Amino acid sequence: MNIDGRAWRTIWLEEGGRSVGVIDQTLLPHRFSTRSLTTLDQAAEAIATMVVRGAPLIGVTGAYGLMLALQVDPGDASLAAAFEQLNATRPTAINLRWALERVRDRVLPLPPSERATAAAAAAAAIAEDDVAMCSAIGDHGLALLQRLAAERPPERQHEPLNVLTHCNAGWLATVDWGTALAPIYKAHRAGLAIHVWVDETRPRNQGASLTAFELGREGVPHTVIVDNAGGHLMQHGRVDAVIVGTDRTTRTGDVCNKIGTYLKALAAHDNGVPFYVALPASTIDWTLADGLAEIPIEARSPGEVTQIQGLALAGAAAAELVTVQLPPRGSAGFNPAFDVTPARLVTALITERGVAPASEAGLRGLYGLEATCSEPSPAAKVDQ
Repeated sequence: MNIDGRAWRTIWLEEGGRSVGVIDQTLLPHRFSTRSLTTLDQAAEAIATMVVRGAPLIGVTGAYGLMLALQVDPGDASLAAAFEQLNATRPTAINLRWALERVRDRVLPLPPSERATAAAAAAAAIAEDDVAMCSAIGDHGLALLQRLAAERPPERQHEPLNVLTHCNAGWLATVDWGTALAPIYKAHRAGLAIHVWVDETRPRNQGASLTAFELGREGVPHTVIVDNAGGHLMQHGRVDAVIVGTDRTTRTGDVCNKIGTYLKALAAHDNGVPFYVALPASTIDWTLADGLAEIPIEARSPGEVTQIQGLALAGAAAAELVTVQLPPRGSAGFNPAFDVTPARLVTALITERGVAPASEAGLRGLYGLEATCSEPSPAAKVDQ
């Protein structure tokens, strides 16, 4: 995607495959900086601290993390330990385990001397597959947006199509294109007049920082709003559709996404606004049927709730990034990173195979015999 006239992906190989380059998303939107990951520990830290984030991207990063581990020690014990270390970094997104299993299963039958090279090829293939899937999601979503625009009453045909999105499910969350934002980028490039309401997405503000950054660089008209404004806009007819991403989707169509997604789905349902979820096949967990009961919800640091990072405007050095305390010191914070939206609130799922109802029949209609179950996922963590 575009940053100041240059095409970028979010992850790439460096030094002939001895290191992995990534965009440091913790510094956006105020600083654009890249990092080189040269070890397993650095790859795990980048995922855990959200230097890289978004379900598809952390999957690709995990795959390259296994490659880095095998370059040091290609033995069975090293492979198993690296798998567990990377898999533990972000428990909710199924893409991470999916990618790790794909690399592990590819290299395990090979002699140790061939494993690092095979892991690099497998990780690169996962990255390319992600780009292709996200582009296809964009194509299917574009057709949906064009239909929504055409079906508006004549008096609204001159207005841009207003789409609301939550968190960041753009190219920064994937290798390229994104999931929820891919249809928006395709629509903008196709000449469809479109405007995006960008939820700020507390507590980490991925909407205000990352989604707004992406849309601005692509020239897509957008407006940042506080999270609680979405329902008000829907009540007044100012949202034509909601499109979000997902970190894990059950085979029955339940969707786990950034905290606050469920509330947007409730508001959309109450106001007759279509609520779409965009996802690649790698985000479907075919082993799960009940998202609320079975998907593990990551609880992150309370500091993400009680503190906030931004660019200092006065009384500090120019372009200085500062962290400030929001509530009184001593006030507790609780930070569940995701919530589950039941399938009944989802209008449709936008996948690389097409658009389907949020149901087991809908998903199996797209994926057929590929919709098979593997080992059961870990039981959901109970939040205290």
